[in-house]
Amino acid sequence: MPGPNNFQPPVAWRYSGNQMKRWRTKANISREQLAKAANYSPDTIKSMEQGVRMPTPRVLDVADELCRAEGLLSAAKDYLLRERFPARAQDFMEREKEAISLWWYDTLYVPGLLQTETYARALIQNHVPPLDAETAEERVAARLERQEILTARKPPVALSFVLYEAALRNPQVDAEQLRHLLKVSRLWNVAVQVLPFDRVCAVALLGPVVLLETRDHERFAYSEGQLGSELTAEPGAVSRASERLSMIRAQALGPDESARFVERMVDRHE
Repeated sequence: MPGPNNFQPPVAWRYSGNQMKRWRTKANISREQLAKAANYSPDTIKSMEQGVRMPTPRVLDVADELCRAEGLLSAAKDYLLRERFPARAQDFMEREKEAISLWWYDTLYVPGLLQTETYARALIQNHVPPLDAETAEERVAARLERQEILTARKPPVALSFVLYEAALRNPQVDAEQLRHLLKVSRLWNVAVQVLPFDRVCAVALLGPVVLLETRDHERFAYSEGQLGSELTAEPGAVSRASERLSMIRAQALGPDESARFVERMVDRHE
């Protein structure tokens, strides 16, 4: 398996880039011509053709028209949609689409499903190493699209979130984000709890963890750190995640008390 310094680009990147190069060569279009038409540098086009960088929807559409591919290059956009998410999180995102229930605990950040556009953009633009502007915007859009799980699924998904107080005191959390948390917490299928500093338990300091159940009643545990992430259906790991989340939820403030906690924070921001 490739390590963090030996990244293997997704197959969809490599195949789409290879096809783009083949069509460009067949049409006798230079890399520089395509770069100019798509408003990219030739080096960026080269990295896309080599599969090192994801071909963007714009460059695929421009290449399709220039090379007279009759929609065959533009069609690749559908296969690249899931690549808007970081590679290490893609499997989790796929399971999230099938979820009937989800428990989420986060230590330092407001969970993606509860983020405002402003907060999401601030986090994504602060990515290390930096992302190019188009990739950053694609990831912001993808994160906001995931939030349809809150209200648009039928039957509704049962969602439970616990946020450690440190996540709410992140400098990037403003009054708008706090008010959004209050708004989401009023949805009948969503529970939002706060774990204050003075009620923290040892397992809560081990980091974020998510427990997810799919329509087929498969249960998955997901955890993410600085250098890697893990999605597993291994019964022992799922059981440990369930026990930890149950303990954290028991220590956290109840939903009503948590809402009052957040309301007080809003007052201090204004």
